[in-house]
Amino acid sequence: MSTSHDATADGESVYVEYVLGVRIVELDRTAPDGPRYRFEAPQHQGIAFETSEMATLYADVYFDVNGFEEAGTGDRGVPPEIIQAGRDTLAAYMLTQPYADTNWVASFYGVKPERVDRYVSWVRERAEEIRTGAAERGME
Repeated sequence: MSTSHDATADGESVYVEYVLGVRIVELDRTAPDGPRYRFEAPQHQGIAFETSEMATLYADVYFDVNGFEEAGTGDRGVPPEIIQAGRDTLAAYMLTQPYADTNWVASFYGVKPERVDRYVSWVRERAEEIRTGAAERGME
């Protein structure tokens, strides 16, 4: 994983670049409401987030389930790959949605917010292991 902030003419810059053509692009840092961050991956429609934290969490979910495509899932649908991955991955994915925050997800599952934080940490750890393994195998 590498980070860069070299801006292009349209005000975009690569915020984080992962293996396998996955990256997060920072959009227009000079915008009055602050920058936004777009997740990009092969065969995945780009999706923008208000914070870098949510964009990187979305990337971690993406790696945790070995990729997914949201197209066709509807406004509030969840890709099947995420449903099949388990509670922690689904919780992390829900956190990346505009309608949810830690308290909402905790309420959804009937757990304390600290448990949701643990779920997120597990997803982030697995995603990092997957990216490290891919890099060690020369998958760029």
